[in-house]
Formats: sequence, C-alpha cells, structure tokens
Amino acid sequence: MQIKQAKYLTSSPSVDECPEPDRPEIAFIGRSNVGKSSLINMLCNNSKLAKTSATPGKTQLINHFEIQSSATPSSRATVVERPWYLVDLPGYGFANVSKSSRRRWEQMIENYIRKRRNLLNLFVLIDSRHTPQKIDLEFISKLGKWQLPFALVFTKTDKNKPGVTEKNVNLFMQELERSWEEPPMFFISSAITKEGRNEIMGYISQFINAAR
Repeated sequence: MQIKQAKYLTSSPSVDECPEPDRPEIAFIGRSNVGKSSLINMLCNNSKLAKTSATPGKTQLINHFEIQSSATPSSRATVVERPWYLVDLPGYGFANVSKSSRRRWEQMIENYIRKRRNLLNLFVLIDSRHTPQKIDLEFISKLGKWQLPFALVFTKTDKNKPGVTEKNVNLFMQELERSWEEPPMFFISSAITKEGRNEIMGYISQFINAAR
C-alpha cells in the first residue's frame, strides 16, 4: 500500500460528533509522549500532517485524517482504493491535567473505541525505551475485555542502545503472555529511520482491502 494523499479533516470532542462512519477507519493511541504524531507523519510521508509537540498531552480531541491510498497488484496496474480514515486519539497518560479533564478524556476514548462501528483496528503505541509500564498493560487488558481488534507498535527504537529494544519488547510480550492465550500482533518502529513502515502499512492494507 502507498498513501497518495493524506489530509486533515476534522477534530471532534466526542464520538457522536465524528464524521459519518461510512468508510474504513484505523486509529492510533498511546501514552503521552510515545511519539504518536511522529509515527503517523512517518506512515503518511508528511512531516506536517499530525501536529507534534514537546508538551505531553497536546492531543485532546479525536482527530480525523482522510487517506487516499493505492495498491499495486501482481499485474503491475495501480489500483486506487476508496478513501479511508486515519484517527489520532488523545493519549491515555494524560500528562499534567485536572481530574475533571482526565475523566472527560477517559470517557471520550472509551466511547470512541467501543462505539465507532467502522473502526477496523486500533494501534496501541508502546515506548520501546522502557520496561513494561503498568498503564500500558492495564489499557491493553481493557481492550481484551472489550474484545476489540488491536495491534502493538513499539516506538522510538532509534533512541535505544543495541539490544535494548529486543529486551524491552520481549519483557512486554512475556507480561502479556501471563493473561493472553494468543498475544497481539506487534511491530517495531522508528519515525526517524522509518523502521517498520512497510510492515505496518501492509497490515493496514489487509483491513482496508477486506472492507472494500
């Protein structure tokens, strides 16, 4: 899959105000400062698409982007797929915000994830620089209880010393194996080196093609 065009569409304070669920949708979420906007920009080959910030918790709304992509089958003829939505969700780390804002964000995120009927897959971003964090494991546990499709993306691998990424990823997956019969799909990525881009886009393509 190749993204031909990616453009910002709208930001919504609740799932009820999101665009009509009339096309496939792929969403991204993660703890604050996990590199979510940078990953989205890398996948879309547009460094200015999703706004990045040094301040954790900058994303506070449900941000929709309209994506036009194409696939090249074995016949070498380019097939233009119908548009789909890419969604940038608020982080679940919440940085330094009030309790009322935190509750509002939590409810917004849960309502979107559980009610958005055209959501095909949720990518949960995990910072590869750290050993397993309780907040990530708890969020993933909720997704399991809600029986929602998701995959993991371990980010910022370019910032690690040799061996650290593999060590932390293995530790994280071992934690999941304690409570999951079949651990989720996961990807290793870097917005700087573009590691993992082809693999992630190939995975997205499977969902988009199945929804055609």
